[in-house]
Parts: sequence; structure tokens; C-alpha cells
Amino acid sequence: MNIFRISLATLLIITFFSNAAYNDDTSGFRKNKPSSERFHQTLDEHEKLHLIFMREEEKLARDVYIKLSMLYPNSNVFGKIAASESRHTCKVCDTLKRFSIEDPIVNDNVGVFSSKEFGDYFTEKYHELTNIGVSSELDALYVGALIEEFDMIDIKTCPEVMIERIDSIKNSSDCGLVYTNNRVINSLYENLIDGSENHLRAFVSKIENYIGEGAYQAQVASQEDVDTILGR
Repeated sequence: MNIFRISLATLLIITFFSNAAYNDDTSGFRKNKPSSERFHQTLDEHEKLHLIFMREEEKLARDVYIKLSMLYPNSNVFGKIAASESRHTCKVCDTLKRFSIEDPIVNDNVGVFSSKEFGDYFTEKYHELTNIGVSSELDALYVGALIEEFDMIDIKTCPEVMIERIDSIKNSSDCGLVYTNNRVINSLYENLIDGSENHLRAFVSKIENYIGEGAYQAQVASQEDVDTILGR
């Protein structure tokens, strides 16, 4: 357990999935729409780029879980959630096609991320996460829970890497669920969040088989939000 905590602290220091604008002042994953209602079927660049990001982030989750399922074949949680993440990344791909956006994934092999926008970022995260997960099954389960917490945050708001790399994106409210009022994207993102909540509950259930019922502490989301998801 100490090994995991040290590894996780190191990972967070180097800004793994960092999202500086997410804090406890927001009410979890509640939508906070801009005042202008923009129900439309065309997307602006921020919406397009966030969809591209989410296509790869869902693939990242899938790929990490596939790798962990190979390391821990007696734990079926990784394989089951990998299958779910595969459906999620395909749903994002379908949405990209609906809006005539080029799919950033040209090679669907595990651990391969080649998009010009974020390929290097996701390649680095894949190796960081799997390197932590090899330590023990408990570490791997914590990695799964960490991914799901971050996934919900990144769906809701602009990830820090997008703010850093895209000149027109200035803060966390410039993309994601808090930004768009497109009905198609809203529905997609809300379904992805529902899936991540289910996955988080599954991972926490397994984690607490090791550490005791009710002992899981939120890793990056607020404890209040995580407790709500867990029904506590």
C-alpha cells in the first residue's frame, strides 16, 4: 500500500491528467452551462477538439484495462470494464463521424496513440498507468479508480493539457460538458459519465475487499462527489 501511495504521489506531481480548474467549489459533475443557449448541429473548434480528446481518453482506459487484465487474469473486473470502455470509445468515434470529424485513431493496437494533437500525451499516460499497475493487484485497482475519477472530470471540463496546447482555450469552461449545448454531445457525455460512475463503483468494491468497507478515499475528485456516486 505504501508503494502505491508513493507512486501515485509521483504521478500526480508530474501532472497526470491534471485539471487545475477543477475544485471543490464546483458541485461535482453538475452541468454549468453558459448563459447563451447554443442548441445546434454544427460544432465549433473547441467542441471538435474535446471530442477528439475524449476518443483517445476512452481508448486509454480500454488499453490500460486490457493490459491489467493480462497481468491479473483471475480478476475479471479489468476485462469486463475494458469491454465497456471499448464500447465507449466506439460511441465517441460514431459521434466524430456524425459531425464529419476525422478519427484521430488510425492504429487501434493497445498502447498506440498517434494523433497529432494528443498522441504523445496519451502514450505517456499509458506507460505511467501500466507501470503503477504492475506492482500489485491492489495498485492496479487503484489505477482503475483513478482513471474513472479523472475521466468524469475531463468529460465535464477542459483538461489542462488542452488549455496548455490550444491557444484559443483559456480555461476549464472552454470545452466539455459545461461548455456545449449540443444535444448529441450532451447525451454522449452524460452516458459516458454514467458509465464511469458504474466503473468507479466496481473498482471501489474490489479495493475495499482489501482495505475494508467504506475505507476508500477519493484520489482526485472531491470526497463528497465520490461518496455520492458510492451511495454514502
